[in-house]
Amino acid sequence: MSKLSRFATPLIALAIMSSVPFMTLAQTAPAASPTQNSSVQDWNTPPAGTEQAQQGYRDGIMGAKLDKLSNRKIGAKTSHQYLHPPVKSNVQADYRAAFIAGYEAAVKNGASYPTS
Repeated sequence: MSKLSRFATPLIALAIMSSVPFMTLAQTAPAASPTQNSSVQDWNTPPAGTEQAQQGYRDGIMGAKLDKLSNRKIGAKTSHQYLHPPVKSNVQADYRAAFIAGYEAAVKNGASYPTS
């Protein structure tokens, strides 16, 4: 019996070690297509537009996160940056529209903490 265990134990160990690469390949997920992956991460990417509109979108996301974190009333139009936009008066309408879009995207996707 001891001769059999001396021979069989290394063979079993070799078989287990050689199957590890195949098991890791089976556990990895297939690469997602760009359209599948972009729907998950694009909500926090500002849409194309002016620099002020993109800033408004990012500020809307941050405003929603901070409102949720501070337990303030959730609403884009009650936010300080919506009421007092940090841009010139000729582009405030674009900023505010993008701010609302960013705020609503953050609320919809459950953003609850600020990121840097």
